[in-house]
Amino acid sequence: MSAKAKYQAVLDLGQELGIKDGDVSEEGGVLKIKGTAGTPYVKNALWDKIKAVGGESPSDIKANISVEDDSVYHRHTVKSGESLSLIAKHYYGDAMKYPKIFDANTNILSNPDVIHPDQVLVIPNL
Repeated sequence: MSAKAKYQAVLDLGQELGIKDGDVSEEGGVLKIKGTAGTPYVKNALWDKIKAVGGESPSDIKANISVEDDSVYHRHTVKSGESLSLIAKHYYGDAMKYPKIFDANTNILSNPDVIHPDQVLVIPNL
């Protein structure tokens, strides 16, 4: 199995997450990928997928992923049924960190209990 075939799920995720300026090559059984992620969250998601496929220290892949906007952790578009605590749980692993998200979005939110679908929220770096 080629390294490209092995890491196809990583390449698919990169495309799904909108990695820009992507470049993929394979030399001597080592897959080399590079590109630009929109936010640190997207970069971390790619690295998590690489580790899920190749283990904690894979030797058959080299990835050079830069970040376009590191002023925020991510930008999240609210979906129906979501709450700030649910969003905080997703990004930070802790629902009680929802005030961080609220504080970063007081320009569009006036109440942490009221968010609406299609609002784009800043998910701040912790």
